[in-house]
Amino acid sequence: MIMPLIKGLQITISHMFKKPVTLQYPTERPDVKPGFRGLHALNVSHDKAKCVACYLCPTVCPAKCITVEAGEDANHDKYAAKYEIDMLRCIFCGYCVEACPVDAIRMTEQFELANYTRADFTYTKDRLLEKK
Repeated sequence: MIMPLIKGLQITISHMFKKPVTLQYPTERPDVKPGFRGLHALNVSHDKAKCVACYLCPTVCPAKCITVEAGEDANHDKYAAKYEIDMLRCIFCGYCVEACPVDAIRMTEQFELANYTRADFTYTKDRLLEKK
């Protein structure tokens, strides 16, 4: 009966003399591990988005947070006239990245997504293109 108590105290006392692991955020930045799925970004090829509006990403998205509307340019090439992601609904699963046949979308290592209004969480095509 007393042994579990002594063992618990021993663990507590051992932690008192170890170096703390607290980061002084935001002056100290945490290391983002490889494969972290953060904010989405659209890839660019030849000064335009690579997205061809194939509708695979909204189809495969379990949260149904991606909206794509197709457009056609003068050469009859299909492109995404509207591309929006509602980050309040997104579960950051990465299925949209895996489903894309032209590698048009990727997930960055950006994890600071706080905003003040709900409208700021709707990322449009322009906002997704400017992310590095």
